[in-house]
Amino acid sequence: MRSDYALYSVGIILFVITCVVLLYPVEYQQVFVVATAVGGLFFIGLGYTQRPKPEAKSMETTAPPTVETVREEEKPAAITEPMPPVSELTKVKGIGVKRADQLKALGINSIRDLANASAKDLAAKLEISPKITTRWIENAKALTEKS
Repeated sequence: MRSDYALYSVGIILFVITCVVLLYPVEYQQVFVVATAVGGLFFIGLGYTQRPKPEAKSMETTAPPTVETVREEEKPAAITEPMPPVSELTKVKGIGVKRADQLKALGINSIRDLANASAKDLAAKLEISPKITTRWIENAKALTEKS
């Protein structure tokens, strides 16, 4: 049995006792009436605080469907766009897709082009440190030697 039901039951019993005391004259009738009425209210309130809380999922499932939920259910599955072709420049350590696009804009389309580029000129055009471009060129040369 849930604790809130037990507390509600005690509160109701105290209200019944209040009614019985009101019907039959007893010594200190007013004290008994006030005490049992206050006790009944206390146990009803305590039972109310102990009731189980509704879960969000149960409320969502019992709610009637709205126009928005129906429209969402009717939507087709998301169409995935094909991934853009990965440049071979991304094989060089430190070069990602965005940087490869920047290099292509400068006319460097392959690892061989990068291996033959000047580190200082490339750094100036990309506005980055020459140390970074030197590492790229060294990595590109190592990759061209392997192939």
